Amino acid sequence: MNDEGELRELMELVERDSYSNVQIGVDYYPEHWDESMWERDIKLMKETGVKVVRVAEFAWSRLEPVEGTFDFAWLDRALDLFHACGIQIVIGTPTTTPPRWLTSAYPDVLPVFADGSVYHPGVRGHRCYNSASLRKYGRRIVEALARHYSSHPAVIGWQTDNEFGMLDCHCDSCNLAFRSWVREKYGTLKQLNAEWGTVVWSGEYSSWEELTVPYGGSPHQNPSLLLDFQRFQWDAAIAFQKTQTEVLRAICPQHFITHNFHSYPQRLDMHGLAEDLDVASFDYYPNPSPQKQATAPYSGALSLDLTRGIKRRGFWIMEQLSGPPGCWFPMWRTPYPGLIRAYAWQAIARGADTVVHFRWRSAAAGAEQFWHGLIDHSNVPGRRFAEFAQLCGEVNGLAPLLKGTKVISQAAILYSHEQLAALRIQPQAEGLDYYENIKQYHRALTKLGVGCDVIDWRQPLEGYKLVIVPSLFLHDEEAAHSLESFAEGGGTVILTNRSGVKNMNNICMMQPLPGLFSRAAGVTVEEYDPVGGEIHLLRDSDGLQYECSQWCDILRPEGAEPVAWYADDFFAGAPAVTVNRFGAGRVYYIGTHADESYWLKLLGDIAQDAELAAFTALPDGVQAFTRTGEAGDVLFLLNLSRTAQTVALDEPYRCAFTGTVRIGQVELAPFGVEILKAER
Repeated sequence: MNDEGELRELMELVERDSYSNVQIGVDYYPEHWDESMWERDIKLMKETGVKVVRVAEFAWSRLEPVEGTFDFAWLDRALDLFHACGIQIVIGTPTTTPPRWLTSAYPDVLPVFADGSVYHPGVRGHRCYNSASLRKYGRRIVEALARHYSSHPAVIGWQTDNEFGMLDCHCDSCNLAFRSWVREKYGTLKQLNAEWGTVVWSGEYSSWEELTVPYGGSPHQNPSLLLDFQRFQWDAAIAFQKTQTEVLRAICPQHFITHNFHSYPQRLDMHGLAEDLDVASFDYYPNPSPQKQATAPYSGALSLDLTRGIKRRGFWIMEQLSGPPGCWFPMWRTPYPGLIRAYAWQAIARGADTVVHFRWRSAAAGAEQFWHGLIDHSNVPGRRFAEFAQLCGEVNGLAPLLKGTKVISQAAILYSHEQLAALRIQPQAEGLDYYENIKQYHRALTKLGVGCDVIDWRQPLEGYKLVIVPSLFLHDEEAAHSLESFAEGGGTVILTNRSGVKNMNNICMMQPLPGLFSRAAGVTVEEYDPVGGEIHLLRDSDGLQYECSQWCDILRPEGAEPVAWYADDFFAGAPAVTVNRFGAGRVYYIGTHADESYWLKLLGDIAQDAELAAFTALPDGVQAFTRTGEAGDVLFLLNLSRTAQTVALDEPYRCAFTGTVRIGQVELAPFGVEILKAER
């Protein structure tokens, strides 16, 4: 494999055939079951249409039962059975669950909370990213696995660790590492004191030894310190993952590498972590409760679009809902008939190339006994399994149609883990939540049938027509210039309140709001009122009234044109929403948090003016999304509700399931799915 051309050809083959195929998989834990069950399970997987299985992400104690002694024989036997049935394997590196021999002999592995208590072994995730012992022994088990399975014919890829999260570790290792991180960033104590504004409350540092992690975790500490402590943790997670990806790249260059992100909003720098990955993954558990019907399909759509935006291409679902979850909380409702199938197709519609269901069988032991899999404790496949089998057959049948297709969006929402962190360190008003507000903007676009990417706020904006920019609380010239260039080139920008407040070190800017964005917005904020949960009124240019809350910027146009005004309180009549012509484009500034009906009206008008591709008149709970390939578009219509719905098709489409032509009124059963090709 020394020939560069040969290696490149192999990598292209891996990309084309290993993680870009549309397929269904399951998570399976051979170490949890008697070996006599394996062959029967795996043969049933093959008969059902399962194409890929993830294994071993929690199995460190079985893979290395005592320090330095590896036992892969049991996993060899399992993987050989999978290979005999033509099922491909993704191995999870097992570092999220350090074994007890490791934590007992090397206690520096365990994270320490701000109050000094230790995160002992229990469920999982009991590992400090800065622990020298964890990095040493974690790298060793990953290297041993990589060497052993680099040539196994069933293995196609690796998942690093499992569901990285922020640990807020305050151990001695983190304390020393944080001090070094800060010293490298700022160079001198004089610069550090100036950049953090430590003169407030006599917080100035006179020696580097005085600098520590923020013991006590008080939200009333220096906000610049607290933000940099989070940045330090982001970098620590990235560095820890790199100890694994370096090994895997060197030993298994023909395999892909992924990581399974989860539970948005994540406090992590997901985009930084993803730089080392070939493909991003997500663990998707839509809430099946009827009480969540109005929100679950839309918050789920946002999660999927955010995952696609991490690498700006197709992704994997590494864990998909298979039954009612329940673990450290009471169990949710069981999935309604059709829900498992419909939500898997939703993930595929929005760019998932593989959907792996968690899990094959519900666990008989351990903390996740009632986080149900496809087969219950009875070990008798039932209704949910039959639905899963139907899904496997459909996906395998349509895989050739979907091969090579991808999502192409004309609109984007800019997402920033730094804004999320800063606004959590200093909450601005009751109810003003960065991610919840993004949910509303995204939900409005989804209801309008407008496809939307959710991308890192520093990403290039070429190719979009509309960019929504939620609360860039922290900002700099780079961010302002990016949005100005996009607008000058003909794009439409929507800025929201609490933008341009601070510099990147979490220090308030001494200039009128919205700071550096004022140039493009053509507006300044004369005064603001953190109204929180109070409901106020907004009036648009058509005389229609809407409710608003959270925040009210009282605006003074400086070139911009008002398009909505406050209708009550002492600022009645003052502009609340403006639009400014900037180059060939337009920049909107939204000074308040308007209700969904206003966003539907505003975005509907903008979509029409900007000629955004849209699917109009979608009933509540119904989503339309398109994947595009060389052979044209594939339209997905998904009824993610318990109520039958009707959708109007203005042109003929051919049903991918039956081959029949659909036009006019199309009936969608509860959790019904239509996959359509345009008849052109």
